[in-house]
Amino acid sequence: MYTSEKSQSIFQAGKTTTQEALQLYDSLEPVNCDFMWGRWRGAGLDTDHPMDGLLELSNWYGKEFVDPETVHPLLFSDGRGELFKVAPHPTLMNWVLKLSIPRNTAFKPWLMFANSLLKTDKSQARLRMMEYRGVVTATMIYDYLPINDSFKKVDDHTVFGIMDFKNSPQPFFFILKRELTEKIQK
Repeated sequence: MYTSEKSQSIFQAGKTTTQEALQLYDSLEPVNCDFMWGRWRGAGLDTDHPMDGLLELSNWYGKEFVDPETVHPLLFSDGRGELFKVAPHPTLMNWVLKLSIPRNTAFKPWLMFANSLLKTDKSQARLRMMEYRGVVTATMIYDYLPINDSFKKVDDHTVFGIMDFKNSPQPFFFILKRELTEKIQK
């Protein structure tokens, strides 16, 4: 069983093994959909996954949950403090997993440009209660990708997420911290 001190040390380090991340995820309590409403700031947890560091390199901000049918899974910063929503692209997602993209800041302008081409105002996911690893918890279902993100509660303003992508045998882990603002309106 993971203590809150052990959990916090993993989150502060920002790195662990896949096995430890799974054990930590399994030790946390599930959340319901109501818990997820609002905007969340995200950060990856490095487990030697092909996506480790790429979201941060491309100015990923986090996720926004408005209602069960309106979810914005990819919020990015334009570098000037403005946020924009991105429509995930299946081909790009598969490239990320197949190609070894260096985690080099020289690629940051290219990644930010690619994201700017995928801007959208339309919802790209839904939120449902689903079973994952034997427990029913709030789960974000992408509209156009075979991906589900399941969430577990770390504290009243933090969740630990796990991305289950059909095309990847290894899950991707991330932390979301709730923005402490009024409920997001549609």
